[in-house]
Amino acid sequence: MFGSLLTIVLIGAVLLVSGIKVLKEFERGVIFRLGRLVGSRGPGIIYVIPVIERMLRVDLRTVTMDVPPQDVITRDNVSVKVSAVLYFRVIDPSRAVVEVVDYLFATSQLAQTTLRSVCGQAELDELLAEREKINAKLQGILDAQTDPWGIKVITVEVKHIDLPQEMQRAMARQAEAERERRAKVINAEGEYQAAQRLAEASQMIAAHPVALQLRYLQTLTEMAAENNSTTIFPLPVELLSPFLRPQAQPGKDEPPQPT
Repeated sequence: MFGSLLTIVLIGAVLLVSGIKVLKEFERGVIFRLGRLVGSRGPGIIYVIPVIERMLRVDLRTVTMDVPPQDVITRDNVSVKVSAVLYFRVIDPSRAVVEVVDYLFATSQLAQTTLRSVCGQAELDELLAEREKINAKLQGILDAQTDPWGIKVITVEVKHIDLPQEMQRAMARQAEAERERRAKVINAEGEYQAAQRLAEASQMIAAHPVALQLRYLQTLTEMAAENNSTTIFPLPVELLSPFLRPQAQPGKDEPPQPT
């Protein structure tokens, strides 16, 4: 009799102690009582009635989920592989447990299908150049669809876009042609500006002829600084004109003497 009573007491003590649960700061316990949802408890020490109540732990920390590469055909019929990374967290533990069987698996599958759908609606240039727009659209769609599950999608980032080799070579040729076009435009613009400056300089020299003489002297100084053995000095013809005129000889071309 005493042994049976002791056994019952021990079983009761074990059941009583087994109902004590400790939840961390980032954990919540979703409680079901005889199959019905009671609510969430925690963090800290909580008590779950043995046999009658059942608890499921839910992590409230931000989850980083890698979305595997997806085969996508863009709107301009280019086949690419796109991968992304998803950040989300549980904001309502009760709905995350009741509304969906496995919220991690469900969110992963939803992210993959949404990534294919959104990237397939964009052209390749838009997919490469407007990452922020694509990310914002993905985040909005996923957040709206996971809200009934008690999940908040924080952000979605397109991580990598894998292009076919043929498309990479075509884009390389396009980039090279664009660089050559810019170089030719810059060269032509430089020639045009140089021609404008030369025209202005010619007008200034025509208005001030002494400036041409000063330019001659400056050129001579620059050439002399290079230690050349031969120096070519441009001399204006106007300086030599007095020496080139024929000199009058005595006794000739004299005016007749008056008689």
